[in-house]
This record gives sequence, structure tokens and C-alpha cells, in this order.
Amino acid sequence: MAKLTDAMKEFMAENLAYVATVDAEGNPNIGPKRTARILDDEHIIYNENTGGQTMRNLKDNGKIAIAYVNYEKLDGYRFVGSAEVYEEGPYKEQALEWTQIHKKGNPKAAVVMKIERIYTLKIGPTAGTEITDAE
Repeated sequence: MAKLTDAMKEFMAENLAYVATVDAEGNPNIGPKRTARILDDEHIIYNENTGGQTMRNLKDNGKIAIAYVNYEKLDGYRFVGSAEVYEEGPYKEQALEWTQIHKKGNPKAAVVMKIERIYTLKIGPTAGTEITDAE
């Protein structure tokens, strides 16, 4: 089970998230998610504002990767897992509340990702390797 560390949480709070999904034919899709935030130590939540290809892909197969990168520091993390789309219920309500506070539009849904694996994107020989609980 992959869990966020305090260092990862701090890094995520300071950098933009990019979400990658794949459709049924294996075609990739990627885009920034300005609303991505930590739900708890094992989940990331974001507001799905457009209801476009990313949302369709997640409804079809739930496969997701979220990357946070800081170009100046040449550092980052890639979180891989599965996601659920919530068009109603408590997570959607939380997305609406977050939107009101931050004045960021009206989300079509809330997406909750279960983090299954974490990889480092820090420049150097370990780039792209999985971070284990022992690290």
C-alpha cells in the first residue's frame, strides 16, 4: 500500500498536477488539473471541470497517473492507481465546497484516485524508480 509522506504533501501543495489516462484503444490523454489536492494519505481528489476525455477514460477503465513536477528543482513524483468518478454524493459536495472557496468554476464531478504506486521523478540515476515503504 502506497502512502504519501509529509515531504510529498508539501511538494504537491507547491506544484501543478498533470493527470494521464488511457482510452479503451490505448490512446493516452494528459492534462493539467489545477484543483488536484490531497484527500488523505492514500488518495488524491480533484474537480473534473470539463467532463471531457479524461472523465470518459476514467469511467471506462479507471486507470490513472498523476505527476507533480518542479522544473527548476528537477524533482517530482508520479502517482499511479485507480480512480472513481463521483457525479453526486459527498465527494461531489466536497468539490462544490472547494470551488466556492477558491472560485474555480462549477465541477461536473469529483475524481478520487487511490494511490497504488509512487515513483520518483527526481533527476539522476533513480529517476522513474518506484518508491517503496522502506524509503
